[in-house]
Amino acid sequence: RAVDLLRRVGLGDRLDHTPDELSGGQRQRVAIARALINEPDIVLADEPTGNLDRETGETILEELTALQTNENVAVVAVTHDEQLVEYGDRVVELVDGRVTA
Repeated sequence: RAVDLLRRVGLGDRLDHTPDELSGGQRQRVAIARALINEPDIVLADEPTGNLDRETGETILEELTALQTNENVAVVAVTHDEQLVEYGDRVVELVDGRVTA
């Protein structure tokens, strides 16, 4: 399962690398794979695309969407990334600690 998840987050070519040989974005993708290893019912993601380039971020968001659709996993994400809005079923916007949308 671990190898499959690492491939799904785009790290299939880095399976034999140690953590110190991975970039910050690659380490973040490992963390996402680790969060999914035990097949959770819900994933809480704090800035899931924070250290990723746009293309890799889209890959991760597509994977989180696929989890929701194919494996019935609820995903709750907190982010400043506007890109995430198009992937959400529901968006709650906070400004200065108040719900605005």
